[in-house]
Amino acid sequence: MKRLTLIAVLALISIPSFGQLLQRRLDYIDEYKNIAIREMNEYGIPASITLAQGILESADGQSELARLANNHFGIKCHSSWEGERVYHDDDEDNECFRKYDNAEASYRDHSLFLRNGRRYSSLFDLDPFDYEAWAKGLKDAGYATDRHYPDRLIKIIEDYSLHQYDNLRYDPDEDAIVSGEHEIRIHPSGLEYVVVRAGDNWNRLSIEVDVEIDRLVRYNDFTWDTQLEEGMTIFLERKNRKGYTESHRVGDGETMHSISQRYGMRLEQLYRRNHMMPGQEPVPGEVLVLRGYR
Repeated sequence: MKRLTLIAVLALISIPSFGQLLQRRLDYIDEYKNIAIREMNEYGIPASITLAQGILESADGQSELARLANNHFGIKCHSSWEGERVYHDDDEDNECFRKYDNAEASYRDHSLFLRNGRRYSSLFDLDPFDYEAWAKGLKDAGYATDRHYPDRLIKIIEDYSLHQYDNLRYDPDEDAIVSGEHEIRIHPSGLEYVVVRAGDNWNRLSIEVDVEIDRLVRYNDFTWDTQLEEGMTIFLERKNRKGYTESHRVGDGETMHSISQRYGMRLEQLYRRNHMMPGQEPVPGEVLVLRGYR
């Protein structure tokens, strides 16, 4: 009888309390939120989704796969995996799972797994702030067999306000996480604009400034395949028909597009005022007319 009582007491002692489980989860979020934000900025996966998956798949970093293989997302080997591996019972006995040197490598592989996986391509057409759509999209794409998987992710996100991290960004110069909001500035042409930052993409920028992507592309004389680059000027309204000075002397490396952006002037008007054909580029030293006609 005493032996059974002792076993029962030891079992109770070994079971974490609610407070311990809560602290374990909060510690996990605190440890990995910055990594999730960096991955979001580079690969476009909402940080809330990445964190929620890490929490769920790794049991707050306490699962056997997480402890022994640094695998926080339950990603199996598949035929393309050439790294280390471990074997673990899952849907079937003794299945092959990827092993990583550290947890950060697991987070990076998760990003690449989704971004490069054909079955997950539709996820990247979703609103990057719509974590519910992403949670359901993951299940529809076959990431998990649990039919309650989306609900479980959504509950974690909402219980711990993980969606707050979807509005942040990683600043590599400062090596810090900063607010994701862009400062709306006034150009010398009188137009509103923002400056592209590292990690920006069209979806995120469009939602933040509340201007449709096709309008941003059109306002800035871009094409749909234009990739945003840090330092770009993006106008939030249609550019002017004229420049704000009379003329411009072309410098080395300048193009008709870069000049039109510099002066907040429609590209087709810059061509027209200088009697140039679309696609034609000026030479250094050439003087372009910005307000009248050549």
